[in-house]
Amino acid sequence: MLNIKLFLDGAELDKMVEASRDPKIQGFTTNPTLMKKSGIRDYKAFAKDVIANIPDKPVSFEVFSDDIESMEKEARVINSWGGNTYIKIPIMNTKGVSTCSLVKKLSHEGFSLNITAIFTLEQVNEVAKSISKNSRTIISIFAGRIADTGIDPLPIMIEAKNIILDNKNAELLWASPRELLNIFQANDCKCDIITATDDVLKKLDLVGKDLTDFSKETVQMFYEDAKSAGYKLI
Repeated sequence: MLNIKLFLDGAELDKMVEASRDPKIQGFTTNPTLMKKSGIRDYKAFAKDVIANIPDKPVSFEVFSDDIESMEKEARVINSWGGNTYIKIPIMNTKGVSTCSLVKKLSHEGFSLNITAIFTLEQVNEVAKSISKNSRTIISIFAGRIADTGIDPLPIMIEAKNIILDNKNAELLWASPRELLNIFQANDCKCDIITATDDVLKKLDLVGKDLTDFSKETVQMFYEDAKSAGYKLI
């Protein structure tokens, strides 16, 4: 049984609205890269459409300036849109300067924040010390990208959860999953949320599938593809 919240990671309005009707999907995350990939030109218009269509479930929208002052201005603009909105703030800018001074300021003003692009426990500790226990905070650790480097993210996620355990308004999010198994791993190490793209979440339909049947279906796929391609050896 899964206790973890499932968030859809994407920037396609129709898919987001459709997913919002699914009780399994409890929230949404976006980022500028996903928006660009989806062909979105007007960031504000897209965000306002999402909020209008999904007013209740949490949605994260990211600032994209590179200096702290401009990030703050963008955060205040996003916050003014209403809805159940979290402001995503990267843990640092492109020069490696920590954004935790801004995180502290906004958190203590009551902003709902999603601190993103976190990779280390040092960063988790820094965020934990900066945020208000009275404000909602999502701490997004890119476990999938950590795994891409050959490092097991599980010990990091377990320790990160311990770091924020005394803050009832802080939630740990497993970001960038690569496969369905990551959802179960995130659940087992007590993450509060996992955000995944539509292609990963669709694999939930395979949970409990008989592996012998799956084996036969895979053989059938190979057979049909070879036949339709007209391959011959004898």
